[in-house]
Amino acid sequence: MSTHIHQEVVLNASPQDVYNAFMDENQHSAMTGGVSKIENEVGGLAEMHDGQIIARNVELEPNRKIVQAWRVAGWDEGVYTLLRITLDGDSKSTRLTLDQTGCPEDMTEHLAAGWDQRYWQPMAEHFKASA
Repeated sequence: MSTHIHQEVVLNASPQDVYNAFMDENQHSAMTGGVSKIENEVGGLAEMHDGQIIARNVELEPNRKIVQAWRVAGWDEGVYTLLRITLDGDSKSTRLTLDQTGCPEDMTEHLAAGWDQRYWQPMAEHFKASA
């Protein structure tokens, strides 16, 4: 059985800055503290957190939407979730909405907490420092 994660967060940055924090490998690495390799194109591969997270870009709409087939490196072969991030805002603030479907039931709580620990908190600090 799989489950769904839905989270919304408001960040003090433009949608362009938030999009770049996800999709630019240098900014992503600086923000998360782990090495990231990100091909910023549809079909491109993304490896984050020193290879712990692997994703394939399914749909990209710069500054508005990121859709990825997303997995933890240690999961069984072929097990992926569908990650959808949408961005809505102006030059000073962005509402980020995350929907992650197909999560393994025994991992859902861990994944949900991980978004806060590995992304929302570091992003808030990153954007505070760059303001």
